[in-house]
Amino acid sequence: MQEIFTHNNKTSINHNQWKEKKMRFLKIISPAVILSVILATPVFAAEMLQLKFGHVGKPGSLFEASVNEFAKRANAKLGDKAKVTAFGSSQLGKDKELLKKLKLGTIDFALPSSVMASVSDEFGLFDMPYLVKDRAHMARIEKKIVWPTLAPILEQKGYKVLAIWENGFRNITNNKRPINTPQDLKGLKLRTPKSVWRVKMFKAYGANPSPLSFSEVFVALQTGTFDGQENPLAQIASGKFQEVQKYLSMTGHVYTPAYVTVSTKYWDKLPEDVRNILETTAMETQDFVYKTAAQMEVDLLAELKAGGIQVNNADKQAFIDASKPIYKEFGSSVPTGKALIDTALGLAQ
Repeated sequence: MQEIFTHNNKTSINHNQWKEKKMRFLKIISPAVILSVILATPVFAAEMLQLKFGHVGKPGSLFEASVNEFAKRANAKLGDKAKVTAFGSSQLGKDKELLKKLKLGTIDFALPSSVMASVSDEFGLFDMPYLVKDRAHMARIEKKIVWPTLAPILEQKGYKVLAIWENGFRNITNNKRPINTPQDLKGLKLRTPKSVWRVKMFKAYGANPSPLSFSEVFVALQTGTFDGQENPLAQIASGKFQEVQKYLSMTGHVYTPAYVTVSTKYWDKLPEDVRNILETTAMETQDFVYKTAAQMEVDLLAELKAGGIQVNNADKQAFIDASKPIYKEFGSSVPTGKALIDTALGLAQ
């Protein structure tokens, strides 16, 4: 028994000594071990921001070219901070849906055009026939009207415009007859965008206009639900409307800007350096948009003629004369309407 006790006691002492040595050893090596673990552990960068740009433009459209160019330029500057991805052809929604999704934060950018008049009556200014004479005139309107007056109105409604791009000068296609004067539109079932003032304008001309989402226009023309529609050449060609329309009348009745738009709520949550890059790039892309649009007008008109659609140049003065009532109504029903019209027309010189 004594031997067993003595043996157990020695074992206990040896065990205690081993524990003390172990603790001293750990005190010595712990800082080094911890440092080595830290250095050996991969440092993961913050997850790259994924930014969705939704638009309704189809392949070959000015919208597609514009958004893709913006994404390319922005991504080159953003590096691993963020990535802009374009979703065209109404993949993420139609015009009004895209505006709603901006507010919900499920997309980051949209490119509304005529539909902006449904957000704020003041944007109906760009539905006034023959208001914008050319792109140089539009640039002056942008500087004197859009930024100081219209953009702040949108911010009050939760939207921020980063830059002004283009949809373009609009022309009429249909299956009934060439449109030379407003009288030729009488009774024509015409698709328009969702713009109150565009509908009013064509009613004043004698047509039977109804709004319809762009993504649904081809089938509506093909089935005869509508006789015709009106759009810039880039939208006509990319929508392949020439395949289901006989006549293209070069009315140039409205010039429609497009607005690179974000939600103020979600925009303010982006890092400042990312916001700066995106806003600067959107503004810089305007020059590309204008040059591309001008070239498209020339190229696409030639292509459409070669494709067999019958083209005529409309009597624009007849349309201008018939447009006076719509100017008067806009000026009287929109609180700042007359002042906006007067300022815009004054910038034409």
